[in-house]
Amino acid sequence: MKLKGRIWVIKNRKGKMIHDIDTDQIYHNKHLAVVNIEQMGQYAFGNLEEWKDFAEKAKKGDIIFAGENFGAGSSRQHAVDCFISLGISGIVAESFGAIYKRNAINSALPILEFPGLTKLAENGDFETGDNVELHLEKGEILNFRTDKKYKTKPSSRVEIDIYKAGGLFAYGKRISQ
Repeated sequence: MKLKGRIWVIKNRKGKMIHDIDTDQIYHNKHLAVVNIEQMGQYAFGNLEEWKDFAEKAKKGDIIFAGENFGAGSSRQHAVDCFISLGISGIVAESFGAIYKRNAINSALPILEFPGLTKLAENGDFETGDNVELHLEKGEILNFRTDKKYKTKPSSRVEIDIYKAGGLFAYGKRISQ
């Protein structure tokens, strides 16, 4: 399974990757009453300094590149659904919070763990606006700007099957028939 898109590298003003972005920074708890997924996108990163305008700039097919422990904290499903609402096609991070990782996979939002991403992004190997191709099964990223390939942790067969089915429930229905 391959994804292509423009990336957003989540750095601070000093050019350093932001680590430990929690679910409240991704989707503030003051918007939890919003239950329509189509409306959730407007609040993505609304509580993350320097990224509050992300929802206005993001386009369908974009890919997020983030630091360590992305999605730490609560099991807030809105923090996954807001990106689905925006049409974000995937998230690449140094690592993910355990509950966030499971929620993203179950919701068919492709993720890739990329140990070493922080150093590469801070050295300019990845910049916001770069176009990349993610090969989930192989665990590879091709950056078209630099024409370099990078190895990541590949997605498992079950993860790929869940993504292709459109989520865990659809996958479960498929295998139970």
